[in-house]
Amino acid sequence: MTRKRQVHLAAHFPGVNNTTVWADPRSGSQIDFASFVHLARTAERGTFDFFFLAEGLRLRELKGRVHDLDVVGRPEALTVLSALAAVTGRLGLAGTVNATFNEPYELARRLSTLDHLSEGRAAWNVVTTSDAFTGENFRRGGFLDRADRYERAAEFVRLSRELWDSWQPDAVLADADTGRFLREGAIGTVSHRGRHFTVEGRFTLPRAPQGHPVIIQAGDSDDGREFAAAHADVIFTPHGRLEDGRRFYADVKGRLARYGREPHQLKIMPGVTFALGDTEEEATENAALIRRQQVGPQTAIAFLEQVWGRDMSAFDPDGPFPDVEPDLSEGVSQGRVPIKDRAEVAAKWRALAGEKGLSIRELVIEVTGRQTFVGTPQSVARQIDEHVQAEAADGFILVPHLTPGGLDEFVDRVVPVLRERGVFRTEYTGTTLREHLELL
Repeated sequence: MTRKRQVHLAAHFPGVNNTTVWADPRSGSQIDFASFVHLARTAERGTFDFFFLAEGLRLRELKGRVHDLDVVGRPEALTVLSALAAVTGRLGLAGTVNATFNEPYELARRLSTLDHLSEGRAAWNVVTTSDAFTGENFRRGGFLDRADRYERAAEFVRLSRELWDSWQPDAVLADADTGRFLREGAIGTVSHRGRHFTVEGRFTLPRAPQGHPVIIQAGDSDDGREFAAAHADVIFTPHGRLEDGRRFYADVKGRLARYGREPHQLKIMPGVTFALGDTEEEATENAALIRRQQVGPQTAIAFLEQVWGRDMSAFDPDGPFPDVEPDLSEGVSQGRVPIKDRAEVAAKWRALAGEKGLSIRELVIEVTGRQTFVGTPQSVARQIDEHVQAEAADGFILVPHLTPGGLDEFVDRVVPVLRERGVFRTEYTGTTLREHLELL
């Protein structure tokens, strides 16, 4: 009998944003190390592939003020992951680090250090930005346009791999009898002169357990897809719906051949949310409650302002949808990915609100992300399995709405069902993240 395609799972620690319900009494600190430990150990108890941290290089602003539900208080990812390496044993440790505002030599050292400390569990989520607002925190500033930032990221990854490969696997002899610690000629000199980087010298660390940390890419643009096909081991996507996922999966996997790669060498793992219940009706009610918590009055107004480009705070978020024209000259938010075609989006939102009689808050709930998988543990496990078997994904990165306990119910109730279906491991069979992801 042919072995069914296996599901890959990861856990995302999102910080405070419009997914997280920080005001829920069950929510804990976003900074206390105990929160990171709880979520990571829950993921490891569920034999997940990896634990994933995002990054925020500047507090995003709305009308010049930090919005209460925006990402705030997020510690530096690789520092947290290095600490987690000491309290976990098999779980992969993935950190988002920006390729626009870092340097390859130093970041390659930090990632290699994490791979050594964790005995082969490190991963780097490569992101870029051309946002001048974020760039104000850095000497270089936000001068890179889209094409240049992906070009810089590609050179960044290539140079990092050159640094990691500059030590031969058997470079360290540590031979007490001969007094020789290093094998002669086993450390190469890196001589790189590119458009964005110049490096001349030797790398400071021996080859890490995985050779290279796992490379993750998050993005949906054509440039992002091409970058992933050329360089990434995992792509973190927004396509959690079956048909959207199948189209994305076929497109990205179809790009691999021109880079001499096979389909199994890139795992596609959409970020998804979930809501569970003992019955389908209870799960639906729980999903609706979560969405009401996620889109509070402030958040509803903030979403509308990003599209309308004007101060909308005078309107009641639970009242009638306002009859106000959008200001398309410039937005009111900084540090966010700009919304394309705001006039078209505003027209669609206004039409939908009129058709269904929606308030601002009800509209935002309707048009923004919602729980991807809703149902009983059995039906959620079935849905996940169906997506993977239908080649809409290789697995999923779960984004719980509660920190740090939001993953507990999934691990306790859904993971056993996936195991019963024969599509998810009952224990770790390897020690490195590359083994977990079947990338070897």
